[in-house]
Amino acid sequence: MSCLKNITRSVFLTVVIVGFMAFGGQDWIKLQIKNFFNPSHDVVLERAQKIGDFSKINKEFEIEKAAGILGYNAVLAEHKATGQKMLVVDSGKKAVLTKEDIQAQDAEDRIKAAIGKVKYQSATLEYFNVTEKGIMTSYNQQIPYVKFRARIKKLPIGEISGIISVVKDENGNDKILVSANEKEKYSQLIANEFFKEIK
Repeated sequence: MSCLKNITRSVFLTVVIVGFMAFGGQDWIKLQIKNFFNPSHDVVLERAQKIGDFSKINKEFEIEKAAGILGYNAVLAEHKATGQKMLVVDSGKKAVLTKEDIQAQDAEDRIKAAIGKVKYQSATLEYFNVTEKGIMTSYNQQIPYVKFRARIKKLPIGEISGIISVVKDENGNDKILVSANEKEKYSQLIANEFFKEIK
């Protein structure tokens, strides 16, 4: 009797699956997979809103991804004309890097220590040097940043320049702000333009 039940279930499941595929189920599955790995721009913007208000950013910038990265929520954007990347990482209440670290005399060592905590084996730093410090605006606050030069192993881009900053949002969560480009292409004006519009 049990054998007959199993055969009946198998036949029933086969009929259901064949019927599902016959009525466009395969296309539906493909669409769901595509939407998961390549979400629409509206879905990306909706996810980005969990990290900040990006609605006022200039049309020169395109938000490419908004997702969880290495256990943190993040938004990745690009300045279309130059390829300069902007990254906003919401580290929540976990203090990976703080505003005080950015302002400290030993900011370079503190940033290297924070980078060392993040285990991401496909891209590791060959070197990282802080070259100067400054102030910019983001989340309606004046915040410190450090400008850096670095070389990333295992990536073909070679040396990069950019900035790292940290801002605490109204909920007390730390947001790590990073902008980078190839060494000579980095522009602080582009970074300022993007980050000042995030609320």
